[in-house]
Amino acid sequence: MSTANYHRVVLKLSGESLAGDQGFGINPVVVEDIAIQIKKIREHNIDCAVVVGGGNIWRGLAGSAKGMDRATADYMGMLATVMNALAVQDALEKIHVASRVQSAIEMRAVAEPYIRRKAIRHMEKGRVVIFAAGTGNPYFSTDTTAALRAAEIEADVILMGKKNTDGVYDSDPNKNPNAKMFDKLEYIEVLQRGLQVMDSTATSLCMDNNIPIVVFNIDPHENLVRAALGEEIGTTIGGRKK
Repeated sequence: MSTANYHRVVLKLSGESLAGDQGFGINPVVVEDIAIQIKKIREHNIDCAVVVGGGNIWRGLAGSAKGMDRATADYMGMLATVMNALAVQDALEKIHVASRVQSAIEMRAVAEPYIRRKAIRHMEKGRVVIFAAGTGNPYFSTDTTAALRAAEIEADVILMGKKNTDGVYDSDPNKNPNAKMFDKLEYIEVLQRGLQVMDSTATSLCMDNNIPIVVFNIDPHENLVRAALGEEIGTTIGGRKK
């Protein structure tokens, strides 16, 4: 029997986490490892939804900073998340894990449109749901997407798998060797300190809906499974839902 504390989790994957050490694009070996860990989570009867970023392919803010229209740049970023979502789905299907990609931008040839009740029904049937194209609106990050979707599907926690960092620090550990990692934080501390966990909109949404966030290093194999099973890993923000 499962000893997990969570019934339903949202895994937030940054685009960079899919690129691996190559830093850009999609690394099939890395995606396969993530898929294997998601399969193990499902074997513990934990419902799993995934929100993917697109920074390994395109960043809307980067395009905007170079003079591109911000809305256009953000829409391009949303399309990048769809590519990543399809890569994750392909890796899951190859190891016989049923999954569905739901896109906030309608593109029926490759993904279902996002429908909350349908997403919940998929998870009740044991399928992994991968949310793509952000919220479908420019100016909103995939962090906000993770917070919004977690609230909508009544997830117990958001698992934020980060690359090359073990949790949340009081300063950049790459620049400050004395940087301190937090084991636990409150939402308001994250906002007041300006800690780079997720953007303020996403943090506020989690705070309003009492959705805890676990920030951990996704690189070591099995860390994702450990986080989903409720083990003490990384930094936990906020309290668990009652």
